[in-house]
Amino acid sequence: MKRVVILGAGFGGLELATRLSEEVADEVHVTLIDQSDHFVFGFAKLDVMVGNKAPEAVRLHYKDIVKPSVKFKQERVEAIDARSRVVTTSEESYEADVLVVALGADYDIAATPGLAEGGHEFYTLEGAKRLHDDLPDFKGGEVVIAVLGPFYKCPPAPYEAGMLLHDYLKKRDLAEQVSIKVLSPMSMPIPISTDISEGILAGLAERGIEFWSDSKVPRIDPETKTAHLENGRELSYDLFLGIPRHRAPAVVESSGLAVDGWIPVDTRTFATSFPGVYAIGDVTSAPVPRAGVFAEGEAATLADHLIAQIRDEGETEGYGGVAACYVEFGGGLVGRADVDFLTAPQPHGTFQAPSLDITREKANFGATRAKRWFGH
Repeated sequence: MKRVVILGAGFGGLELATRLSEEVADEVHVTLIDQSDHFVFGFAKLDVMVGNKAPEAVRLHYKDIVKPSVKFKQERVEAIDARSRVVTTSEESYEADVLVVALGADYDIAATPGLAEGGHEFYTLEGAKRLHDDLPDFKGGEVVIAVLGPFYKCPPAPYEAGMLLHDYLKKRDLAEQVSIKVLSPMSMPIPISTDISEGILAGLAERGIEFWSDSKVPRIDPETKTAHLENGRELSYDLFLGIPRHRAPAVVESSGLAVDGWIPVDTRTFATSFPGVYAIGDVTSAPVPRAGVFAEGEAATLADHLIAQIRDEGETEGYGGVAACYVEFGGGLVGRADVDFLTAPQPHGTFQAPSLDITREKANFGATRAKRWFGH
């Protein structure tokens, strides 16, 4: 039995464990490790933020995973010895024949002075819940939604937040008393695609939401409620939502796997520079966005590679970086961005306008994965 240890039970870890269980259960023993007891789809945090769903309604519990040859362990990863493929957790140590690092990216709140004291984040379930609890006290004024780092999970999320927040405030008859601005260090919402960017910008403009491109916010001042931009401008706010800077987990940084902050991988197999050690998802420096659908695709590519190794079937195809990302526009409507990062000479994408058909498609996307990974 090949011992496969997967660190992290997000999109990537869940998909990889499922594939191995489905296809080579008699030849592997999979240990899936995560410090949390539950999984939450990233898009569900937006629902929690505006009160469409309660936190308890969006948690999928790892204890519900019942798959042949897969054992889940709720433990904190404390050390990774990539050379010997030994992992030390808060409870015990694991030796692996195949070690897969899928620990994602952490949020570095402290990297933006003032954010912890004077702002909100909605990228964690706890942060989304805190924001939801504070929104009833918001009576209007200036709302600033700012991307605080050079890259972040789920590229459409800041714009979705703006449009959903507008809907929420409109229901409270506050939309006319609020100005929403979305700030990004990038030149347009989705830099690889004018088509997708124009679709998002049209949605923002329809709601009177401003987009500030090439805008970096190194700090905010909670006392004066001022966002200080890198270009010297100052922007007053009554409500500040920040997408925190991302960084690899500290245990990855100290493992020797990371180069310039992230784990480099071969996108044909997702192998690292250490034999028998692989990495997928947000913790890597693979040239694709940090988003669950990409981590899932990377896991599928790695699963193909590992299953072919076990069956002695030769080489497999590399990862194409092709995916569909859903974009919430509010009012129950969802659009879709279809992107291709690796199969064409240049990354590109196309946009499908929001519709009820795509809303249903997104709901099915979540439901099928919940059933596949958790059985419900």
